[in-house]
Amino acid sequence: MARSTASLRDALRVRPGTRVKLANVDPSATHGHTKESAADELTAGLAGLTDLQDRLWAEGKHKVLVVLQGIDAAGKDGTLRHVMGAFNPQGCPVTSFKVPSADELAHDYLWRVHRAVPGKGEIGVFNRSHYEDVLVVRVHDIVPKTVWSRRYDQINAFEQLLADSGTTIVKFFLYIDRDEQRERFQARLDDPTKRWKFRLGDLEERKRWDDYIAAYEDVLARCSTAAAPWYVIPSNRNWFRNLAVANILADTLDELNPRYPEPTEDLTGVVIE
Repeated sequence: MARSTASLRDALRVRPGTRVKLANVDPSATHGHTKESAADELTAGLAGLTDLQDRLWAEGKHKVLVVLQGIDAAGKDGTLRHVMGAFNPQGCPVTSFKVPSADELAHDYLWRVHRAVPGKGEIGVFNRSHYEDVLVVRVHDIVPKTVWSRRYDQINAFEQLLADSGTTIVKFFLYIDRDEQRERFQARLDDPTKRWKFRLGDLEERKRWDDYIAAYEDVLARCSTAAAPWYVIPSNRNWFRNLAVANILADTLDELNPRYPEPTEDLTGVVIE
């Protein structure tokens, strides 16, 4: 991975204790990168991610949790395809959190999440996550403010527990603007091969754009910690979104310095006939 990694990681990270005003973030920003140069950099970077995951899986020591969040059509599925596709699925479970089942509702809201966290050697990906319980739940008044407002501290404590238990956490908020969302919805509607992804309910959610932005700003301000940082990824341009996520992931995994383990048996002189 090119060494622009560190600068992107630094530039896009939400510092603990700071507030992000998303209106001041350019979702089309590329931080000096061009689409042409990014293509080669991403290809090399994805190869690097494949190698890092292979070593991580073989070593069986580290646990990595990747959280993907974003408003509808922000590109979560595209990020999974174009970045997480570098990983062997055997060691990269992906969990999508839908409307809770009756069994899940019978437990606390983090119960189903804790069951899905990655084990040693795995890179687990959450496509949406426990943050829905301070996003959708808040915007739709599913529970009172007295309930969801306590969840920021509960989530921080939960993520700290995971970190203390050896899990490396990296969280990506894929940020697009309202005009870009409209164009992506229209593209889905116009393309017969993508129309299945379009729901009339998406238009109702779109009416709540300002409410969701406010909710995300509180999430970024209150839940970006040293143990579990948030990164705001400008995502109007898919190629930059992929590059930024790949760069930050590569830098994070590289810091873990995963190594192939030594064989458990003495293989000296072994001859395969």
